Amino acid sequence: MKIIRQMDPWIDREEEKEVIKVMRSGWITEADETKRFEKMIADFTGSKYCSVVTNGTVSLYLALKALGIGEGDEVIVPDMTMVASPNAVIMANAKPVFVDIEKDTLCLSLDEVEKKISKKTKAIMIVALNGRAPDMHRALKIAKDNNLFVVEDAAQALGSYFHGKHLGTFGDIGSFSFSTPKVITTAQGGALVTDRKDLYDKIIRLKDFGRVNRSSQNHDEIGFNFKFTDILAAIGVVQMKKLPTRLNRKKEMYNSYKQELKNLKQIQFIATDLSQTSPWFMDIFVSDPKALQGFLKNKNIGTRLFYPAIHTTEPYKSENQYKNSLWASEHGLWLPSSAFLTDSDIMHICKEIKSFYEKN
Repeated sequence: MKIIRQMDPWIDREEEKEVIKVMRSGWITEADETKRFEKMIADFTGSKYCSVVTNGTVSLYLALKALGIGEGDEVIVPDMTMVASPNAVIMANAKPVFVDIEKDTLCLSLDEVEKKISKKTKAIMIVALNGRAPDMHRALKIAKDNNLFVVEDAAQALGSYFHGKHLGTFGDIGSFSFSTPKVITTAQGGALVTDRKDLYDKIIRLKDFGRVNRSSQNHDEIGFNFKFTDILAAIGVVQMKKLPTRLNRKKEMYNSYKQELKNLKQIQFIATDLSQTSPWFMDIFVSDPKALQGFLKNKNIGTRLFYPAIHTTEPYKSENQYKNSLWASEHGLWLPSSAFLTDSDIMHICKEIKSFYEKN
């Protein structure tokens, strides 16, 4: 019986050929291929500058460091996100302050953000969960009125927009991820985009031992080694060429799932404007996601539970109430979402979901 995983990377012969070409070139670390990849990301998102780094967590950390955020500072973070978001704040030696989410977007509740701003708050981290966003214009106004930076964790939002502007490009710095499950992947990798030359220069120094000129051993400040490689960039360049097709396919898949499952009252979809949002994962809410997950697993169909609400995890355990993020974490399920799934695959998955609810 065919095994359908929740997500698989989509790497073909084209990527293999480009990697071999780089390996035979005699120069495999960050160089021309990396610059090419960065330009493609900048052009696609509409950003002036882009720098790629080792992974998405590092990109968030560098964003915070480039903005001068550190000890004694607070950064507002949604309670519903991948744990990398608050972890990056901890890495920067600052404090994450958690805020509940909106039910209709699964992103930061801006009403709650305004309540949590203190004298120590230096930035708002907006996570575009599954390509959706809160009211970005209002978010920017809140930040401006309170003299705060905006860092966008757009790891799941490549190809998603708010009012026609690419997510990740509203704030001071935007961060993307190219880890294995993303719509395009370089196995690991992250990117930072900004329109500010001063922040771009700072990021370049921080990721390369505190220097701008790689041929120099003069270091202007303490920096690190978060450079990319041309091997990974070669994969990324080919993947970027395939991105528009994959984004369209994701939207088709979302529509197919929604159409096939529309008569099941046990399943709730999140309102999604596909003219603006390209869902990374196909997400639903059900009363008992673990039960449905177990049933589908026995049918060789993989799914993933939503992230736990951050305040329920051991490192960030809190008695504070974040009712929307808690509800979402307890009811959310990600269905199979690989862009190469066929229509017949989706029909089969939906047939099994219907079978589960007929039996229960």
